Amino acid sequence: MVPLLELQSVSKAYGKKTALLDLSLSVEPGRIVGLLGSNGSGKSTLMQIAAGLLHPDSGSVRIRGQLPGVRTKAAVSFMPDRPQFESWMSIGDALDFQRDFFADYDADKARRMLDFMKLSRRDKAVSLSKGMGERLQLTLALSRKASLYLLDEPIGGVDPVARDHILDALVEFYEEESSVVVSTHLISDIERIFDEIVMIQGGSVIMQGDAEQLRMASGKSIDQLFKEVYAEC
Repeated sequence: MVPLLELQSVSKAYGKKTALLDLSLSVEPGRIVGLLGSNGSGKSTLMQIAAGLLHPDSGSVRIRGQLPGVRTKAAVSFMPDRPQFESWMSIGDALDFQRDFFADYDADKARRMLDFMKLSRRDKAVSLSKGMGERLQLTLALSRKASLYLLDEPIGGVDPVARDHILDALVEFYEEESSVVVSTHLISDIERIFDEIVMIQGGSVIMQGDAEQLRMASGKSIDQLFKEVYAEC
């Protein structure tokens, strides 16, 4: 089976600051993968490289076995850690932009997500709270029939109730033949949805494996395991 995402010995630096260092990982179809790390560990850089927005300094990246390009960008839906809609837009405007820009936009799924998220097309983006803005971000990302969803800190600034709603929507609406990579440092709030986890620190993978197997082998939650591993870094 060809991985949906494969990085081999990828490195990336910004001047003298190393963001990724000889990092390798692969993501198989049908998995929700937690990309775990503290702020500055390299999560966002990895996401942007996987999305085709940044080029690595060295190493290789493949999406469904192909080098990054027009075809691979069409297979990837990326939710950045900052809003991807303009403040003047209504929710309807943001969805219409998504429809016009992406051939795999699913209008029916977008409508169902709006209902689930309790969002109205008439509402202005500038009037949305942080939590409602995150709901719109996720609606935009999941409104596509992509192969790979990359979600960068999707619950980073919202309250616990909103977090649960966003996670429920993620599990409900992502394409089952696809995979999702979710970057986060809020592990206790989100670990229930993970099939696999990848822990990175200093731009390198320090642990990777099946989430349930890691829980059983360690006798700890992923959050407890994360804290233990990072205390030693």
